[in-house]
Amino acid sequence: MRLLRSAIAASSVLALTLAGCSTSTPAGTGAPSESTQPATSAPAPSTSDTAAPSTGDVPKGNGELIYLVSKGFQHRFWQAVKEGAEKAGTDYNYKIQFTGPDDETKVTQQLDQLKAALDAKPIAIGFAALDTGAAEPVLAQIQAANIPMVAFDSGVDSDLPVTTVQTDNEAAAQEAAKHMIDLLGGKGTVGVICHDQTSQTGKQRCNGFVDYVKANAPDIKLLEPQVAGEVGLAANTAKAMIQANPDIAGVYGTNEAAATGAVQGVTESGKTDIKVVGFDSGKTQLEAIRDGRMAGAITQSPVKMGYETVVAAIKAVNNIEQPKIIDSGFAWYDKTNIDDPDIAANLYE
Repeated sequence: MRLLRSAIAASSVLALTLAGCSTSTPAGTGAPSESTQPATSAPAPSTSDTAAPSTGDVPKGNGELIYLVSKGFQHRFWQAVKEGAEKAGTDYNYKIQFTGPDDETKVTQQLDQLKAALDAKPIAIGFAALDTGAAEPVLAQIQAANIPMVAFDSGVDSDLPVTTVQTDNEAAAQEAAKHMIDLLGGKGTVGVICHDQTSQTGKQRCNGFVDYVKANAPDIKLLEPQVAGEVGLAANTAKAMIQANPDIAGVYGTNEAAATGAVQGVTESGKTDIKVVGFDSGKTQLEAIRDGRMAGAITQSPVKMGYETVVAAIKAVNNIEQPKIIDSGFAWYDKTNIDDPDIAANLYE
């Protein structure tokens, strides 16, 4: 097992919080979620040694509103992030409202939700931007209102966020590339399905993989990356790649939808010798790894991401100094380690 970034060491806390995943709001609804539970004495999970929040206790609240706008509700990943955020709200006695668009292509819907967050007059806003450029007018209004902002998952291409809680997506994509190279013995044709071209997450996961393969595996032929942020579209993209390139040996998908679609497309093509490498987890990916249709994937720490976003927002409101990046961690998992406790704590269906 290869664990990456010391943030994964918090798996004992994540295991407890992830245990509630099965009772979360079902994916596919963009309705806001609120948490108003009283504070408890449970401590926050620790962040990584290389990018830990600054020293200082996290002040308890009196039910003040912290509003998080995510990139979507269609994946279990976002439900797990929501659970982490709500856990922090419970622990520190803040009201958490968590929302997101129906899927990660709906930029206009997300902007409406960001404006609703501003109108709610929270003490802080968390934002995972689909398109920072499109969000600039609302970001300017948030800045004018002096509401602290914390970016999470995708960064926000702006000086407004006081910090960003995220996976090191470039390093994670490089790790996926290393495993693809190993799986193929450094030779073959590889297709790349990227979930978007606008968010920092999308660009880093796509470019990190491509750049690493180009630099380290000259005998691997990379097809031109394709963009498909929805499962059906990703499946069709994978099938088109296979049809146009009968010698294709591997396909990489940069998020749950892209990876799940890649598995579906390869399966429907009838090919059994194509190595699929992905990102995130979800029921389909977990099943595909167990039965051999998928070679492996990178998992993030979504509960920890949500928790640390709320903690960072509380610290921002209280003018507690923080690093610019808070690394929430990642790890490679495959059939050999999927049931390891350190890995299982960071997987979600």
